[in-house]
Amino acid sequence: MFQQYQEAIETSNIVSKTDVNGIITFVNDEFCKISGYTKAELLGRNHNIVRHPDVPASKFKLLWQTIKSKKIYKSTVKNRAKDGSTFYVNTTVTPILDEQGNIEEFIAIRYDVTQEIFYKHSLEKKERELEELNAELEKRVQEKTKALKELNETLEIRVQEEIKKNEEKQKVMFWQSRFASLGEMLANIAHQWRQPLTELNLTLFSLKKAALNGDSAEVETLYDESKVLIKNMSNTIEDFSNFFKPDKDKEHFMVHESIEEALQILKRVLKKDMIQVKTFYEDVSVLGITNEFTQVIINLLKNSRDAFVENGVLIREITIRVTKESGYAFIILEDNAGGIKEKERYKIFEPYFTTKHTSQGTGLGLFMSKMICEKGFNGSLDVASKKGTTRFIIKIPLELHDEK
Repeated sequence: MFQQYQEAIETSNIVSKTDVNGIITFVNDEFCKISGYTKAELLGRNHNIVRHPDVPASKFKLLWQTIKSKKIYKSTVKNRAKDGSTFYVNTTVTPILDEQGNIEEFIAIRYDVTQEIFYKHSLEKKERELEELNAELEKRVQEKTKALKELNETLEIRVQEEIKKNEEKQKVMFWQSRFASLGEMLANIAHQWRQPLTELNLTLFSLKKAALNGDSAEVETLYDESKVLIKNMSNTIEDFSNFFKPDKDKEHFMVHESIEEALQILKRVLKKDMIQVKTFYEDVSVLGITNEFTQVIINLLKNSRDAFVENGVLIREITIRVTKESGYAFIILEDNAGGIKEKERYKIFEPYFTTKHTSQGTGLGLFMSKMICEKGFNGSLDVASKKGTTRFIIKIPLELHDEK
């Protein structure tokens, strides 16, 4: 029975024995296999033959202090093979005592953890590189934000000086410039940030899954894809205006003010397509990020505008109502753009679903709007459609002071 136990241990583990001075007296085949030495090369040699020069002497001092005190020593040890390569083993060194309680020899039982350690080091390296990339991106955002603020201050002074000379003319030019900038900014956000952010989120999720599955090749591929996405996103910072700010702190804001900002941004588009917007507001304040809510309204307005054009509707009307009831704010946007087919109604909030040509939309607008309402405001975004009309209902919980 003892012989069977011994064979089981020696065939499944890396085993060696030394005398009290650390001279090797026994090694099994697994020890020879991982170290690259033959038994003849190992027997009679000091066990430090496989010691790696990177390991500090203090660690071996602790080892000898422990086992000479007749205690068991456990550690993950970095070793060097005959060919100079590195291998790691989880090691347990046990003192063997004679009948008088004196140390007779030491036996070490190990198992190979080289791949696990190398993979851990690789992941740590990737994490450091991602942290550096994030730090660099944050630095660039701060630099560009500062530059934009300085530019805005300079432009404000120049505009004021020019208005004094020819107020009406410069006022027209100022608004034309602002609308052009807002249009460009909106295009950049919609087409260069929203989709890459979604792709990056999915890529990082896949990277984590690949890491947990130990697929180092897939981790490397997904890591490279993430770097490309982050680089492309950082390049669009140059095009941002004051509308997009890195400040993501939540604050109370008036819902109708955020809606009016969205209508102002899309004023030219709505006028050009002869779309009449009617608004009915109650004074309602909610907690969140006003720019995110404005983006939701912009997405819904653009969705209605595209439906008007696609369906060839002549009389185009959008109604926006803001009310509060039972501790909730309700924002209802309704259009007469022809309604939504029943089979499409259940898919419109899915990512990448669109009834438009790929050159006209990414299929992410309504998906991201729903995510903002749910994640950013702890609310909801739903849709209803009948008799040629479509109604989007946003429901947001109110703060206690808003209910008074």
